[in-house]
Amino acid sequence: MNTIKNKLFFTCDYMEGAHPDIIKRLVETNMTQSVGYGLDDFSESARNKIRTACNTPEADVFFLVGGTQTNATIIGAILRPYQGVISAETGHISVHEAGAIEYGGHKVLVLPHHNGKINADEILKCIESYRQDGNCEHMVMPRLVYISQPTEYGTLYSKSELKKISEVCRENQIPLYLDGARLAYALACPENDVTLSDIAKYCDAFYIGGTKCGALFGEAVVIPRHNWIPHLFSIIKQNGALLAKGRILGIQFDMLFTDDLYYKIGTTAIEAADVIRKELQKKGYKFAFSSPTNQIFIILDKAKAASLSEKVEMGFWQNLDNDRTVMRIATSWATKKEEVVKLIEIL
Repeated sequence: MNTIKNKLFFTCDYMEGAHPDIIKRLVETNMTQSVGYGLDDFSESARNKIRTACNTPEADVFFLVGGTQTNATIIGAILRPYQGVISAETGHISVHEAGAIEYGGHKVLVLPHHNGKINADEILKCIESYRQDGNCEHMVMPRLVYISQPTEYGTLYSKSELKKISEVCRENQIPLYLDGARLAYALACPENDVTLSDIAKYCDAFYIGGTKCGALFGEAVVIPRHNWIPHLFSIIKQNGALLAKGRILGIQFDMLFTDDLYYKIGTTAIEAADVIRKELQKKGYKFAFSSPTNQIFIILDKAKAASLSEKVEMGFWQNLDNDRTVMRIATSWATKKEEVVKLIEIL
């Protein structure tokens, strides 16, 4: 059971190391010599499997270590110095990346969120507002749209919503970038109707999350159109994001995209979250908002939150008022049935 000193941990979806198949393969290949920087055969095999899964035979695929590093590198590579990126006010790049995008010289232009999502109409309004402003040359130009699947609220963009956002972006020559840090959990959710092929069709760049989805670490950046970002390899290097022992990333994604492992581990998390969600409803808990994926947000009075924290670690989300707080329960690829049973007993 995933406990430390008899305490349960549902804090986040990267508490454990990596899926056993990945560890096994890393051990098997440990003494194999290979070239560096992701130019090895393992990484090329992973790229080809990802291209097949995304139905993008000409795509460029790069492996980076972590999500913030990936977002900062790719957003910085797309934008010119005077341009900014549109995001939901709750977007990861806006709230939980310590100003990494701004540190790179690009303003995050926030829009109101709707359960973590932004919509095509408001994106268009933002773009047109800039273009119609007589002082636009003195302002930050909106030049990229950032979304994530799932969102920070664990909610999902439908295929229809993604298509509409893409249409607005392409009609206005604004690239669309999707953060897929938890993409395995979106793909496995029964309410989801967006495939990897859809993402590749409607987005100009995106990444497939590994760190939160069964890998020790790592994210796979997919650029559907070959050479859409020229010299990206050099840009990744310049940003200190190029792993010398790149085969460690390649091996992990090669395993994640073998025998549908990426989809299977997402299902484990979703099924566990569904059980917890149903039991919470039976027990009369209130949800801060509805989320169909692996994150559950519950409202607790602070005394109850403090009492529960002695037995189970949850993630703090926000204070609603002086008496109530929102806490997050996150399941993962590694969540065990006995942990779910124990959590329900405690709650």
